[in-house]
Amino acid sequence: MSERRPENPCKRYVKVRADFEWDGSIRPLLFRQEDGPACRIDRIMDVREAASLKAGGQGTRYVCEAEGKIIVLFYDAPYWFVERDAAEAEE
Repeated sequence: MSERRPENPCKRYVKVRADFEWDGSIRPLLFRQEDGPACRIDRIMDVREAASLKAGGQGTRYVCEAEGKIIVLFYDAPYWFVERDAAEAEE
């Protein structure tokens, strides 16, 4: 039986392809929003344990550059998400 992900209007859950390193670290390589195209992560600028202040939850925060934009990606095991904009969360 699969676990259902929690609903949260402030989170946009994404699919992530990542490398799991021998030292236990995780390096995300690309992500895909529900029905969107895959976005390659060009560079990881920062990795740290942090809370998502907009969406709640505690996990690993990755500040990445993807296709010329800065993306903040969270891994709150077993889910990956990005924060939604305030206007987007109200929809």
